[in-house]
Amino acid sequence: MKRIQLFEFEDFSWFPNWIRICLTRLILVMHKFLKSSDDLSDLVSEALKHSEQNTIVDLCSGSGGPMIDVFTTLKEKPETKDLKLILTDLYPNLELAKKINDANNTSLQYNTNSVDASEVDHNLQGVRTMICSFHHMNSETAKKILQDAQSSGQPICIYEISDNSLPNILWWIALPLNFVMTFFITPFVKPLSWKQIVFTYFIPILPFFFAWDGAVSNVRTYTVNDLDELTKDLQSENYIWKKGILKGKAKKIYLLGLPKKGKQLSQ
Repeated sequence: MKRIQLFEFEDFSWFPNWIRICLTRLILVMHKFLKSSDDLSDLVSEALKHSEQNTIVDLCSGSGGPMIDVFTTLKEKPETKDLKLILTDLYPNLELAKKINDANNTSLQYNTNSVDASEVDHNLQGVRTMICSFHHMNSETAKKILQDAQSSGQPICIYEISDNSLPNILWWIALPLNFVMTFFITPFVKPLSWKQIVFTYFIPILPFFFAWDGAVSNVRTYTVNDLDELTKDLQSENYIWKKGILKGKAKKIYLLGLPKKGKQLSQ
């Protein structure tokens, strides 16, 4: 595989949760800039055609990512007006969870229990989504995630905005670029907390972590060929894999796992 297994600070259980939240909010700004929700609306719509549940189970949700925007967009369509979205994470954002769950919207929930993407509870049925989180998994765990979705008969949508097409050594150029970029995108963070401001502009902890994790994300991203390797032993007459690269302001890689049972395959 071209992918290299390095570490990101967000991977560690000891990593302060408030910093993790600040970083995921920065990533959400990037999603909005790259219009990820437009891509995901199409991909998730495709996956829903193969699901027996009109539900999205978002894995590794963090601060919600673009899936809340995707959910809002799809709810406006007649065929998905009864859609439900369940956000989950190994380290749930309890602040966001409280805000969402206190709204008493039965269509939108944040599960406050820790959810492992490789062993999803059988009660959480529907289209599984992993937005810019699949690259965090080593190859053994990544394959287990795909196998778990397949064996459970649930569709899965993997989506990454990082791009591992350049020689690995060149990605370290992204370190200083990401560090500086943090100062420009922070004003677009919502909600913009005092911690986000202080630890960006006065004590630049967040730019450091954002720069490191961002550069490492690129070399950790599974390429299309890597995805072929992950799925080569998961071929089945009852489950198909579709992958590709979406082009726009950045290259985005996706992988769809689609069960053939239930609803008709789209042509």
